Amino acid sequence: MKAKEIRGMSAEARTEEIKGLLQEQFNLRMQQATGQLANSSRLGKLRRDIARIRTVMNEKEVVGNE
Repeated sequence: MKAKEIRGMSAEARTEEIKGLLQEQFNLRMQQATGQLANSSRLGKLRRDIARIRTVMNEKEVVGNE
């Protein structure tokens, strides 16, 4: 997911997206712990997507407060 796409989302959509990504990250971590994870690179991609969304959310918050 690109930052440009995230900026185009509504605040509610970003919140729902991050909830879904966090749930998926949890599930992948559990698969990794039990040795069932087939695609380990997906964890890193999820972490970056979560960080992108949080960054955009923080940018919007700062701009809104000025």
